[in-house]
Amino acid sequence: MADERNLIAVIADEDTTTGLLLAGIGQVSKDTKEKNFVVYNEGKTTKPELSDAFINFTEKRSDIAILLINQHVADQIRPLVDGFTNAFPAILEIPSKDHPYDPEKDSVLRRVRRLFGE
Repeated sequence: MADERNLIAVIADEDTTTGLLLAGIGQVSKDTKEKNFVVYNEGKTTKPELSDAFINFTEKRSDIAILLINQHVADQIRPLVDGFTNAFPAILEIPSKDHPYDPEKDSVLRRVRRLFGE
């Protein structure tokens, strides 16, 4: 199962997504034209759209190894992000240009702290 997981997916604002696409993580499948990235536009992208993208990358697709999501975008769908406990794909919350990273909100860091009894 881990052998087929070879892509990084992104749910992020336009600047973050553009930078990651320029770094080479973008992929569009030949047959279904399915992308491994979703651009979040504040005021335009709805919570249901974010939820659908998150569920698609984490539950429906078997080729995603890592999901990078802007922390301020993850806050929009926090119950889904916090409720995801599978090993794959790994979910990493990242900062954006306009929204600094807050380690107190990061679901992975909170789990690690619980493991160490903090």
